[in-house]
Amino acid sequence: MCCFSAEIRSVTNTQIFARFGPGQTQHVVYAMSLDTSRSVAMILPLPVQDAQQPDALKFHNLEAHPNFFSDLERAFYVPPPPGAKASTAAPMLPVEVVGAYEASFVPSVADFARLDRRFRLPEKTWSSLPQYRDFAFAVFKLRRGRHDVHPMAFTFRAQDEGRLFFPTMHIHDGEVHEEAEFHHTLYCQGLRMGGKAWTESPKIASQVMSRELPGGLVSPDHHFHKLSLYGMLPNHDIAVPARLLV
Repeated sequence: MCCFSAEIRSVTNTQIFARFGPGQTQHVVYAMSLDTSRSVAMILPLPVQDAQQPDALKFHNLEAHPNFFSDLERAFYVPPPPGAKASTAAPMLPVEVVGAYEASFVPSVADFARLDRRFRLPEKTWSSLPQYRDFAFAVFKLRRGRHDVHPMAFTFRAQDEGRLFFPTMHIHDGEVHEEAEFHHTLYCQGLRMGGKAWTESPKIASQVMSRELPGGLVSPDHHFHKLSLYGMLPNHDIAVPARLLV
């Protein structure tokens, strides 16, 4: 779910990477291009297990890795055959300082009362979203203006270890709409994805990405899978059933 505490001008080029970590944890990396006339918070509801525990979610600082997704995308690049024409397609709660952001972990809807009022959604919004009553929330405070935001990353203890969760529901104006304009690319790793919609990368992570990424976010020995979502689509989060590779 990509929701903002106030109306924004636009958000485009959303990219989300997810993979299972050790135990019943899940890693998520999130990036986008944002245009807003004021400072806002982006709120990501997450299916966190035992959300009141102090270690339920951990933020990771990727300020030193602004090219996380452009590096990842290189895993999908296949050089053209000799003589072929190259493609030119365009490719009161604790607050932590995580790179260029301030970030807070909100264990429940009720705990938003303990968050700076500027970075909350209206209470009526949550009453329209009963599916999130058992969720927790990662909140990132974003500066005003038009800019690409460096990747935001965190690890949380997942409620469902059999489904990989992507926060894709949109709330950009305080209202919940049945459909939303998607401009998303989803990535995952270390899983055998069902269906033909997901594309597998020819290269593994160690061939294209830094080994200095924090938190074990990426497994160096696995390929990636990618799914592109564009246009008006049903407005909801995506939880992908997937089985681990042996």
